[in-house]
Amino acid sequence: MPERLKDIFFTEESLNKFGDNIQKYYPEFVRDKFLSLVFDERWDSRELKEKMRHVTICLGQTLPENFAEALEILKKIAPVVKGFEAMVLPDFVDLYGLEEWDLSLPALAYFTKFSSSEFAIRPFLARDPQRAMAYMLKLAGDENENVRRFASEGCRPRLPWAKALPEFKKDPAPILPILEKLKDDESEFVRRSVANNLNDISKDHPDLALDICERWYGKSEKTDWIVKHACRSLLKAGNKRALLLFGHGDPAAMSVAKLKLEKKITVIGEDLRFSFQLVNAGKKAAKLRLEYAIDYKKASGKTSRKIFKISENHYRPGEHFFSRKHSFADMSTRKHYPGKHRLSILVNGEEKASVTFEVKKPVN
Repeated sequence: MPERLKDIFFTEESLNKFGDNIQKYYPEFVRDKFLSLVFDERWDSRELKEKMRHVTICLGQTLPENFAEALEILKKIAPVVKGFEAMVLPDFVDLYGLEEWDLSLPALAYFTKFSSSEFAIRPFLARDPQRAMAYMLKLAGDENENVRRFASEGCRPRLPWAKALPEFKKDPAPILPILEKLKDDESEFVRRSVANNLNDISKDHPDLALDICERWYGKSEKTDWIVKHACRSLLKAGNKRALLLFGHGDPAAMSVAKLKLEKKITVIGEDLRFSFQLVNAGKKAAKLRLEYAIDYKKASGKTSRKIFKISENHYRPGEHFFSRKHSFADMSTRKHYPGKHRLSILVNGEEKASVTFEVKKPVN
């Protein structure tokens, strides 16, 4: 079984070092009190984000009550704090600084140079989107790539593991000036965030996202990469407009034959092996996006589909053989459950063939 994230980070060793760093810049800090508050009777049962917030609360109980004074101490240790402990610094602003915007926003911009403030900015965006986004747009012109990336990443409508921004999901218009400003950024780190933000937008506003993508596509290698990465959800969903943008044609002349499984029963921890033939019955080569989907059985009994890319290429008329394997080993991001599953082959987003198979627990 893979080691859980909550057991890897916020260890006794790393938190002791964290306390030592604070004590260097704040001699009145009682490290032992801080650690005794952190390692309470519920510590081991907390999940990763709960542990982070708990450490932040314990920090609030052991730093000066005055927010400005506490912030100055945290700014001094920011360059030397590593790992998830560094995320506690912007989280401190999230928890204690929501009424101190003039101090909090510059602090988040500073902390993000060393870790990331993308989660901590969310409450500010929710409370006063106009004011917060005006500051984020300003940060999009910062000389530091981490700060510029923060300007885009922090306002993503669907940022994973973050507080929701329902107003931005409903109307992403405030985000667009930041994306326009960063679309040709010299840093791939920043451009990837732009693409992820635009991909988020595409899930609620596909036509708006495609309007932007069609305007950007073909302008430069940088924007071409952003557009391709931003359209990944639309391509997986078989959006015709997105497929046409990248030269994918109508898959009507395509079929999938001889879809076979090596075994009809797959044991958790083993690989599912399968093969099939792609048949182009047309008269000329066609650019195709070839994928497979697995409908996983969940613990609830319902199914959840995940799509995996096989290739994206031009295929001449005739038959093309493919053989693949897919791991059913448990991971920290996916746990497998016994029951009926389904494998499907998709061509330009259209399902062309499918087969069901059984997943079983290993015999001890």
